[in-house]
Amino acid sequence: MGLGDLRNLMKQAQRIQAEMAERQRKLGEARVEATSGGGMVRAVVTGHGELVELAISPEVATPSEVDMLADLVVAAVREAQAKAKDIAQKAMADLAGLLPPGFTP
Repeated sequence: MGLGDLRNLMKQAQRIQAEMAERQRKLGEARVEATSGGGMVRAVVTGHGELVELAISPEVATPSEVDMLADLVVAAVREAQAKAKDIAQKAMADLAGLLPPGFTP
């Protein structure tokens, strides 16, 4: 590999790295929502899967329903995080094909 090829490879790697950083930034700003219990619990996460909002309907927030409420919260958060993971994988998938074999940014 000549010096010019190496320079081109480094420029391509820098462009890919900049694009990855931009996509990561956008994922951090993205919001993904999921509900459980027929909408009684709603979880909102970032594109990175970080929980940023949780809404609970008053009718499910009673002392006698604490166990069910906990299950609904877990279900809504997990679903939102799974959606966020799927979005993140799709956002980054096409960049992986641009990297040379064995190269990690």
